[in-house]
Amino acid sequence: MARRRKGRPVNGVVLLDKPTGISSNDALQKVKRLYFAEKAGHTGALDPLATGMLPICLGEATKFSQFLLDSDKRYRVIAKLGQRTDTSDSDGQVVETRPVNVSLEHLENCIDRFRGESEQIPSMFSALKYQGKPLYEYARQGIEVPREARKIKVYEILLHRFEADEVEMEVHCSKGTYIRTIVDDLGEMLGCGAHVTMLRRTGVANYPYEKMVTLEQLNELLEQAHRDEVAPKELLDPLLLPMDTAVEDLPEVNLNAELTELVQHGMPVQVFGVPDAAVLRMTSGDQRTFIGVAELNDDGKVAPKRLVVFRSETD
Repeated sequence: MARRRKGRPVNGVVLLDKPTGISSNDALQKVKRLYFAEKAGHTGALDPLATGMLPICLGEATKFSQFLLDSDKRYRVIAKLGQRTDTSDSDGQVVETRPVNVSLEHLENCIDRFRGESEQIPSMFSALKYQGKPLYEYARQGIEVPREARKIKVYEILLHRFEADEVEMEVHCSKGTYIRTIVDDLGEMLGCGAHVTMLRRTGVANYPYEKMVTLEQLNELLEQAHRDEVAPKELLDPLLLPMDTAVEDLPEVNLNAELTELVQHGMPVQVFGVPDAAVLRMTSGDQRTFIGVAELNDDGKVAPKRLVVFRSETD
């Protein structure tokens, strides 16, 4: 007897405005319950202190979440000068206090050094894993483990405000960039130490800021659905962004009905005029229905890599 699935096969992306004080996984589980979704996954963790854009993929969209993990991010950050903490943010313990004697010119020169490509050593209080355990678990036990420096790129870093011991900046950066580490490194360059007091992610890939929704808004819609005696999906599902928004930057290859059927059975197909790219976004027919992503194999054929499985709630 087949095991009964828990949840419904809802597909799409919820652009959540994560509140402060909860982990990204906590936020994910709340959204998953609100949508009664069968599957859910987020696309790059935010610290509990941090707020802002956390795309949550539901259903078949989880197959394409890696593309958002790999995308560029934008942040707004406020740093407090004069204090260094063990976590590089205000959730940690102050480990060093130094006087702040920083000129605007010196600050701007130091900030300028972060622009472009560099190597960054992740904080011990990150979610990166070492021997199967997150680094922060070792850090909480007072254990420091070796971490490899990772290549990052800061496309833009703008100084918005410098008042007394506070610095407010905007950062556009590549995947895997730790803003806390940038702030900690900046504090050491300035000779006074620094830590993050506010961090907000304002952008992931090309998702529009104004499309974000809060947990409060989702809960209010659920309550409204109960009051109006309608299925919650009638009010919640219109907020979902299409699952192919996670891969919208990939070159498209459009398939006819015959080739679509072959691809959906896992078979590589020959397509003329296909873009020369490592990964392709596949659509089907005149409606350009998104059906998955593919690679070009050694024979130059379009080989399916991840396919959308279309199911109804009654399947």
